[in-house]
Amino acid sequence: MLTVLGFAMIATFLVLIMMKRMSPIAALVLIPALFCVAVGQGAQLGDYVIDGVGKLAPTAAMLMFAIVYFGVMIDVGLFDPIVRAILRFCKADPVRVVVGTAVLAAIVSLDGDGSTTFMITVSAMYPLYKRLGMSLVVLTGVAATANGVMNTLPWGGPTARAATALKLDAGDIFVPMIPALAAGLLFVIALAYVLGRRERKRIGYLTLDEALAPGVDAETVLVGAGAGKGGGEGEGRAVPRTGGGAGAADDAPGEEGAGAAGFQGLDPQRATLRPRLYWFNAALTVGLLTAMILEVLPIPVLFLIGAALALTVNFPRPADQKERLAAHADNVLNVSGMVFAAAVFTGVLTGTGMVKHMADWLVGAIPDAMGPHMALVTGVLSLPLTYFMSNDGFYFGVLPVLAEAGAAHGVSPLEIARASLAGQALHMSSPLVPAVYVLVGMAKVEFGDHTRFTVKWAALTSLVVLAAGVLFGIV
Repeated sequence: MLTVLGFAMIATFLVLIMMKRMSPIAALVLIPALFCVAVGQGAQLGDYVIDGVGKLAPTAAMLMFAIVYFGVMIDVGLFDPIVRAILRFCKADPVRVVVGTAVLAAIVSLDGDGSTTFMITVSAMYPLYKRLGMSLVVLTGVAATANGVMNTLPWGGPTARAATALKLDAGDIFVPMIPALAAGLLFVIALAYVLGRRERKRIGYLTLDEALAPGVDAETVLVGAGAGKGGGEGEGRAVPRTGGGAGAADDAPGEEGAGAAGFQGLDPQRATLRPRLYWFNAALTVGLLTAMILEVLPIPVLFLIGAALALTVNFPRPADQKERLAAHADNVLNVSGMVFAAAVFTGVLTGTGMVKHMADWLVGAIPDAMGPHMALVTGVLSLPLTYFMSNDGFYFGVLPVLAEAGAAHGVSPLEIARASLAGQALHMSSPLVPAVYVLVGMAKVEFGDHTRFTVKWAALTSLVVLAAGVLFGIV
């Protein structure tokens, strides 16, 4: 019964948010509360929620102060050179924009933190997507999928969890998987190219010379890309037709988005710029990321200290600090609220025993004939299981059971561990991953729209990683 109700609860949540019948926060709170009562454990709801909140509170704190920190870094201009370099590469061509999104997300993912990746990627690419009238779910989908592939880095979390759960060396798991993960990343870039071609066809575009004709506002794109009129690259650069193409209305900027407002994040005259402190801010950011990788202090503490330093040095006046905090309060509230709401969902799933029963049922449903192929089975199961439960639940609760079943048929625990990484591309768009709310919140995309668009591509990417692992003899 708990197995059926567990799957029913997750399905109800996904259907309601994808159909936009409920907001994600309301769905994350009300649906598990109703199902908790339905299983006869309503009296324990408070304990489950408090337990879930306690486990996710450090994550919420980390996200709150990380948003403030990177928001301040964006305000003071730390990422402006990166954005301009990407825009020069993109040249206002939707294909290059989407490919640039994938490459940027993959590079930034090297720090091992999804929230950081999404904040930097969205901050860099969002103005360009808006100005070109491109679909913002393409931005969130490509960024999430690229980050999911890179999330398998030893310091990213899943590999370390698999190594801990099976008492293996993280390097022995990860290093042989590099060819398969590289294949997955190449697939994401190829997917970005295809989606970019589709966006280019939907929007329609002009050459630069045509765009400079009277009545066509291309100035924002040109300034953002670091090339003004007479930049000498006219015929090869594309800019969108005014008004966009069919279906672009929801994502295209309105009148308030035209002109300089369309690239507020790159406005070279904005009052918050601190060019004299550029190298201090760069050193502070590199030091912060290094400290995260070396685990000098817990990540929430690092971001709390980093945010305090960034505010104090860049904006010494308390009134200016208050203004910066207010400017980012909307993102902070949305993301932290979503994390605490997700704590209700995970608390009920775990507390009622639904997760355990769902996992046991899935493992028990594997035919005995599949025993010699348990590595492949693990890879396939990693897609739904890491989507519907946390990485902790999968790697510490399910993976040891799968490894034990594989060992009985002579399958190495190393193969099981490697195969378990295949589902991470899909996992990063799970409603149980706090970082995804940073992504959709900053990109101003409905979570249901992101899910509807991304899940199929992320699942396909995971299958490519698994297939490459089999092809290379890794799994």
